[in-house]
Amino acid sequence: MFKKSYNRAFNLKKKKMHIKTGDNVLVLSGKDKGKQGKVLAVSPKENKVIVEGVAIVSKHTKARKAGQEGGIIKTESAMYASKVQLVCSHCGKGTRVAHKIMEDGKKKRSCKKCGEVL
Repeated sequence: MFKKSYNRAFNLKKKKMHIKTGDNVLVLSGKDKGKQGKVLAVSPKENKVIVEGVAIVSKHTKARKAGQEGGIIKTESAMYASKVQLVCSHCGKGTRVAHKIMEDGKKKRSCKKCGEVL
């Protein structure tokens, strides 16, 4: 058997993400299937993203300071990056990400469907 410390370190490996902050994405599965939104935050360690207007949850907050109010606040929840797909700005469809090497030697993301650089 493996030690607990080994398993913990193994599970927290940083994964390579196909989605970046600011990308427009399409939700592939779940209660918000078909919705589009802008990526607000990316967590490579957990392999999750937070998308604007998608996966809304109710948080119960307690008043911390004297003037602050407590109550129920609606906010976006994190979802797995495998449940979202990048939307091409040129053709407007959900697409997989391809990588092209440009003439100057830089690696750019491109659309698998139309070939346009994202």
